[in-house]
Amino acid sequence: MRLLAPERVLTWTLVIASGAVGAVHLAEPILFGHVVDALALTRGGGGHGPLRYIAAWSVLGVFGIAASVVLSVLADRLAHRHQLNAMQNAFQRAIALPASYHTGRGSGAMMRSVVAGSEAMFWIWLTTLRDQLPAVFGILLLVPAGLAMDPRMAAILALLAIVYTASNVYVIRRTAAGQRDIERYQSDVSTRMHDVIGNVSIVQSYTRLLAEQTAMRELTAALLRARYPVLTFWGVLTVLQRSAATLSMVAMFTLGAHLVKTQRLSVGEVVSFANFAALLIGKLDQVSGFLARISQLLAPVGSYFQLLDERPNPVELPNALHLKQVMGAVRYESVSFRYGEPGKSQGVSEIDFEAKPGQTIAFVGPTGSGKSTTLALLQRMLTPSEGSIYIDDHEIRTLSLTSLRDAIAVVFQEAGLFNRSIAENIEIGRPGADQTAIEDAARLAEAHEFILEKPGGYDFIIGERGAALSGGERQRLALARAILKDAPIFIFDEATSALDVATEAKIKRALDQLRRGRTTFIIAHRLSTVADADLILVLEHGQIVERGSFSELVAQQGLFARMVREGGFNVPEADTESAPVMHVAHSR
Repeated sequence: MRLLAPERVLTWTLVIASGAVGAVHLAEPILFGHVVDALALTRGGGGHGPLRYIAAWSVLGVFGIAASVVLSVLADRLAHRHQLNAMQNAFQRAIALPASYHTGRGSGAMMRSVVAGSEAMFWIWLTTLRDQLPAVFGILLLVPAGLAMDPRMAAILALLAIVYTASNVYVIRRTAAGQRDIERYQSDVSTRMHDVIGNVSIVQSYTRLLAEQTAMRELTAALLRARYPVLTFWGVLTVLQRSAATLSMVAMFTLGAHLVKTQRLSVGEVVSFANFAALLIGKLDQVSGFLARISQLLAPVGSYFQLLDERPNPVELPNALHLKQVMGAVRYESVSFRYGEPGKSQGVSEIDFEAKPGQTIAFVGPTGSGKSTTLALLQRMLTPSEGSIYIDDHEIRTLSLTSLRDAIAVVFQEAGLFNRSIAENIEIGRPGADQTAIEDAARLAEAHEFILEKPGGYDFIIGERGAALSGGERQRLALARAILKDAPIFIFDEATSALDVATEAKIKRALDQLRRGRTTFIIAHRLSTVADADLILVLEHGQIVERGSFSELVAQQGLFARMVREGGFNVPEADTESAPVMHVAHSR
């Protein structure tokens, strides 16, 4: 309920209104009993008649209806507002967590934590404020009212309440582990469904329709098997509680008949107690159903709060510096980062190098040698376990994450496109950029022509992860996005890996112009894209094993020379075609 703290005044108003509604519900059986007694006295020629009780009952009824309407409307709106707030809070936390967390949990499980968790809390908030609090207040007020009228009859009601409470507590405890299993299986189903639908082209191409259907049936069957024992407990509980309610009503009327016969209780009071019993049974059934549902929602709510409790990594210092007027000098000093199990860990070790402003540093090496990890450390996507990284002599851990990442533009191995228009995807590089700037960036990335060929041009919706584009088109949009960002430090992580030779040559001409005045880091398996770098770093098993220019490394006859021979690459001849030039100012 701490999430409702911003609207505590409204929340407490609803609690008070719930108490009023509960009191009205309790007063009605009492007034009904008085009406019955008044009718009996009137028939016998005595008493003042039932009209005053009927009038009071009418006034209370109107008040109860009005209070219920206000309670229902305000509780509904409050719950809807805070459901969206809860979803937004979880979304903000999720996108702030490192990529390793998302990889470990899976996008399907993350989506379930956000959506199912916020929906569960919406249901809890709404039913608590609108339905359960009036029920609880009614039950609590019923006890003293019943005791005041007749302790013996009230004892039957108390016994019924104890049976309901004890049986609910017992079943909740017995089904707690089962509910956790159910949530785990539901998360598995969500993850599997998200995974398969996200790769539907692979499923169809490799004729895995039947295999995936079978796997999904097995998961849902396991989910159903986990649900059966829990459902059995709650089903048996319902039958036992209804039996207890029936026995209570029989006992109530039996005792009431005896007390009326001995003139220790009036007929109207027996009727009031009978209505008390009906009211109590209805409220207990309501609360019991609520507790049953709560036991089912504990797992998704727990998963939601587990997500909120995750701490973003890296953590920004409270007095972090804002990086301004970036020159682009980058220095790694004995940087190490390891992940994985002891003895099987991966990462990088003792990385030392310096990039002066405007230099191009190329990283080459076998797959898994640590190239991408090294540059992820520069963006603080990962945090070094040892050593330090500097930009313009500022240790990056002392910088604000926003200013640090604003100074770096990245083209990732995966293009990372959104299911939005082409223009919106490019504009991510510089939010608010005008159409002219977007088109200029697309031209430099050799993307303008193919964009114009799409239906709607720059307004063409590219599909989830750019599914409506070819691999080369996706890569060129990612490059256009990085160009538009106009950052003083550029990282090209396998930036031309998805392009054909002709397109790669066009983009290389643009990059040769763009990297003038910028510090550029290039990662590539295709050595022709890094041949004219100022410095080439060769990584193997997470360490820099060779460094130098293209010609120097070839002459050393080491790992780099072997990669050149196996790839059949030579130093590219100078390209005589001119490329467009973009003037860049690196002020931040």
